[in-house]
Amino acid sequence: MSEIIKFAVEAALIGPEYEVSGPVEITLKEGVIDAVNPLDTAPAGRRLLAMPAIADAHNHARPLSTTSFGCGGKPLETWLPQLAVMPAADAYTAAAASFARSLRGGATSVMVHLTRPMGFVPLVEEARQIAQAAADVGVSIGFAISMRDRNPVIYGDHATLLDGLSAEDAAFVQDTWMRPLPSIESQLELVDQVAKAADDMPGHIDVQYGPTGVQWCSDALLSAISERSKATGRRVHMHLLETQPQRAWADQAYPNGIVAHLDEIGLLSPRLTLAHCVWARPDELDLIAGAKARIAVNASSNLHLYSGIAPVKDMLDAGVDVAMGLDGCAFDEDDDALREMRLLHLLNRKPGFQTGGMTRAAVLKAACATGRASLGLGVGGILEPGMPADVMVLDLDALDRDALMPVDPRDYVFARAQQNHIAAIYAKDRHVVSDGVVLGVDLPAMEDALRAEYRAALPAKSALREAWPRIEAAIGSCYKGCC
Repeated sequence: MSEIIKFAVEAALIGPEYEVSGPVEITLKEGVIDAVNPLDTAPAGRRLLAMPAIADAHNHARPLSTTSFGCGGKPLETWLPQLAVMPAADAYTAAAASFARSLRGGATSVMVHLTRPMGFVPLVEEARQIAQAAADVGVSIGFAISMRDRNPVIYGDHATLLDGLSAEDAAFVQDTWMRPLPSIESQLELVDQVAKAADDMPGHIDVQYGPTGVQWCSDALLSAISERSKATGRRVHMHLLETQPQRAWADQAYPNGIVAHLDEIGLLSPRLTLAHCVWARPDELDLIAGAKARIAVNASSNLHLYSGIAPVKDMLDAGVDVAMGLDGCAFDEDDDALREMRLLHLLNRKPGFQTGGMTRAAVLKAACATGRASLGLGVGGILEPGMPADVMVLDLDALDRDALMPVDPRDYVFARAQQNHIAAIYAKDRHVVSDGVVLGVDLPAMEDALRAEYRAALPAKSALREAWPRIEAAIGSCYKGCC
């Protein structure tokens, strides 16, 4: 029988509109919110504010910041291949450290688009280790398995890239990034194998098809994923129109419209989550909304990779369900979901006295509720009886640092809330964070172990690191003038 958890707070963000309550006592029982009972007076001691925990709708569960590997400050088209400088690491430790940072930042559920398996063991076993890491930390995960079969380095004819390199560097590119990939049927079968094995994995792991993006997936692969998704009901998680070069490529490859093409092959559906859509047009957003697919917006990641600012106001006007993702790249590379939520609001609130766009309620819905559907978690992200017991408690004394007069606590959340204001997080039946400390695993020790593992493995990447500046320049030349 699960433990009953009770705690009292001075205020809470209640219901689907996240209205501010007075003092309440919250009871968690058997994984759901059992009661939210008003109190006559505020509880003694530290002032606290309760709100739903966050659902990170797009992430990759990377072990450490990619900037630490020299990959910072560049567009996605050169950042992505440079990730090859990162050696593989122990899959359990890597995943547990990433999940623990996400949890410390406020997210009790995380979408894992596994684009770079460690590969020390078969993927089914690696998935088992990742699921165990999530269960130990105390997060629920979606698990989309990377699928691709074209354009391994640039979008289009790779002869242009190879011809601009020395014979030695061209051979290095072919050996590093252009090795043959498994067949379409083999990739589909691998997802099915992991999904079957997931029935015996701990915690919540929702296995999904993870086509990396249209520019990296042939029509044959995307059509096969669409058909298998319909047959199995399995969800699909895919990047779309993240960068301006992707927009230019898509317009050349699909002159009748890339989103219209996805609709024609049946990929647009409520089972689909699209990450980014920075360069989506209004007519494309209408198609996405009509199909009841959702978009996971990743504001900080798009800024870090010079991708631009997603047209979130247009998405909402079109009726798209918008979720918030961190993409492993929050503004300060610290997985702080509260800061990400504030950034999403400030970038996308309609100006001046206009209404609409990312209002506070819309941001809270995007951050806490909408992403749950992409993770196979159903309804939630709302503080009311019967909802899943994923609850974050903020230190209102720390937020209200001047304590001058009564102020709507949402003002503080949307002006200054950060992960260091989190007093506690509850995930279903567990107390998983206490004053910034993740209770299920030793995060500092895991990060130290990863750093030691990477320092030992990085010398094996010296040839790639030496050749990379020349390869990076050649890749950049392929895109100059394309947009």
